[in-house]
Amino acid sequence: MAAGCATAPLERSGSLASYDNLTPSDGLLTKSQVRINKADVLAAKTARIEPTAFAVTAASQPFSDRQRSLIKNAMNRAMCLALSERFRIVAPTEAADLNVRAVITHIAPTDATAAGVSKVASVVPSIVAPGVPIPVPRLPIGLGSLSVEAEARDRSGNQQAAMIWARGANSFTSAPRASSDGDAYDLASAFGDDFGKMLVTGESPFGKVSAPPSIGSLQASLGGAPKEAICETFGRAPGLIGMAGERIGLPPDWTDRGAPANAVSEAAVTDQAGPPQTDQR
Repeated sequence: MAAGCATAPLERSGSLASYDNLTPSDGLLTKSQVRINKADVLAAKTARIEPTAFAVTAASQPFSDRQRSLIKNAMNRAMCLALSERFRIVAPTEAADLNVRAVITHIAPTDATAAGVSKVASVVPSIVAPGVPIPVPRLPIGLGSLSVEAEARDRSGNQQAAMIWARGANSFTSAPRASSDGDAYDLASAFGDDFGKMLVTGESPFGKVSAPPSIGSLQASLGGAPKEAICETFGRAPGLIGMAGERIGLPPDWTDRGAPANAVSEAAVTDQAGPPQTDQR
């Protein structure tokens, strides 16, 4: 299986307030290092999501502004939906018990041509042998990857949780999309969900069986209204249309409208990450 996976480095960009006491906590497909003050995180009731940013090296990769915007928004949306399971999510102008910030440190584009060939190859068996399920692995060529570091800081700016996360697309579970941002877009959502779950449970999301999603979370993932209204800032999940688009290999921007225009203008930030900001209100 490793032969059909893209590699992603556990990059450190310097955006975290501290890298002390990070410990390895890998999943089946994910490499990660985590640190969490469980008691303090579980005591928190409110969370504020700061805009995801790109580290300088990641921002230099050949993606359009639209693609980078969709990737960042997919990450924040997944994080918001995951955090909503326990936290009240507040607006960017409000104070919160935890301030959450993620920085994309590495991003590798998908080879759109190879992904298109993989999608065509996966359709052929259904034509040759109708009704017979024949799994066809994706070509292990031009697979995308993503690395992210994120932290949650309390009202005084002290780090209460941190995660360095890296995952590459693979030939067996990653759906090929005919777009250079296809894998990064899907991986961004995976990271947002993983980091959100860590803050909700106070534990690493890896190495254990995850609890089933709540009804509200499931509805939101299918394009319904999120539990926390502020999550509408990131637009609604593509839902069934997005699933259908993924199945036939459509680019993310064909099915995901992204954040509403007014939300984009209010949260306009540069792609490059700056130092963490301390909430002293």
